[in-house]
Amino acid sequence: MTDAPLRDDSSITGRVKRYAKVGTAVGGLAARYAGGRFLGLDLDTGAHAGELKAALGGLKGPLMKVAQILSTIPDVLPEEYTRELRQLQTNAPAMGWAFVKRRMRSELGPDWQSRFAHFEHTATAAASLGQVHRATAHDGRALACKLQYPDMGSAVEADLKQLALVFSLYRRYDKAIDPSEILKELSARLREELDYEREARHMALYRHMLKDEAGIAVPDLLDDLSTDRLLTMNWLDGNPLLSVCDGPLDVRNAVATNMFRAWYIPFYTYGVIHGDPHLGNYSVRPDNGINLLDFGCIRVFPSTFVAAVIDLYRAMRDDDEALARHAYETWGFVDLSREMMDVLNHWARFIYGPLMKDKVQTIQDSGGTVYGGQVAAKVHRELKRIGGVTPPREFVLMDRAAIGLGGVFMHLKAEINWYQAFHGLIEDFDPAQTARRQAQVLAQFDIPEPD
Repeated sequence: MTDAPLRDDSSITGRVKRYAKVGTAVGGLAARYAGGRFLGLDLDTGAHAGELKAALGGLKGPLMKVAQILSTIPDVLPEEYTRELRQLQTNAPAMGWAFVKRRMRSELGPDWQSRFAHFEHTATAAASLGQVHRATAHDGRALACKLQYPDMGSAVEADLKQLALVFSLYRRYDKAIDPSEILKELSARLREELDYEREARHMALYRHMLKDEAGIAVPDLLDDLSTDRLLTMNWLDGNPLLSVCDGPLDVRNAVATNMFRAWYIPFYTYGVIHGDPHLGNYSVRPDNGINLLDFGCIRVFPSTFVAAVIDLYRAMRDDDEALARHAYETWGFVDLSREMMDVLNHWARFIYGPLMKDKVQTIQDSGGTVYGGQVAAKVHRELKRIGGVTPPREFVLMDRAAIGLGGVFMHLKAEINWYQAFHGLIEDFDPAQTARRQAQVLAQFDIPEPD
């Protein structure tokens, strides 16, 4: 029997199949967890966590990505769940060889295997939207082939509709945060992640923006072996970030510094940020440099938004209420009362706290994640009390990156002068210059202007 090429299905039929698959895989597990938590029933959390990982790994798509994000933030979930879900970063269940052959034939044609000197049958890594196979080029170069799963268009649309339903139900009894703009932003970015040609342009953009950073490596794309659902690039050797979390302090500090610069040089210089800082998106090289491995979730901001990030920092530092209001309104917050400003400032002081003191310290030296959870709980209670807030969509990935990177730095237990690291990037910030640089690179790499 000949392998028929795989065709992606973004039809109503595909979405209905996805609804059924999600309900079957997750519904029973959720019911058992609720029973254990609220009805006092015995629940083996270790076993349940393993089952949850298996169910989400089998589903692929956005639901799996949510689990990945949760696993990167210390103390958000019980350790048993974090330990299991963390494996979804680089060790999710992979699709088998029969799938790979059909998919590769669809992307590169029936003679696809002849275009490689070697192609490994077993995936090296599998994640939410695709899996990676090692290969060897005819000139001997080690390659990484990132292959998108089938029917991801249907999976994304179905999962986003379910997420919208969950948000609407949640909103009925919790008015603290209106997630409507959050859903719009996540929907736009997830749909973009399905376009591997766009991701290839993002990869080239990041290689350009970070070309002078010896501690950061970005892969090179092989255009003739890539499509809109297949990315082939050179292989970058490295170990999982968690492998250095118990290593010497100087190693952890070097890795954290490179991570900080990898995320914030593009932001403050070009208005570009990587919106998905989970543990599977980078690896650590033997020289303590880092490899950036995924460029699907990239957000471009106007230079005015970047300037407002710096303005809010200065407003918190100088207790400048007018400047803080200007920053929030620039981001898109509207109808801000004095009470709302006080609540938002409480969260801002927590986020900016490590940047305020010119000293070596961990990313959070005031009770760690326990204190962070207390701050978040207090902010949530106060938002609910005063009627809630609608976070603008431009704010979503910026906040996600800050929290996600903070989680990484807490895992690393890095001790760095964050004040100096930050000020080294913003001291000469000029919105007009950033806007000019941004326009140049977006045109060079054929990337759309900010929304």
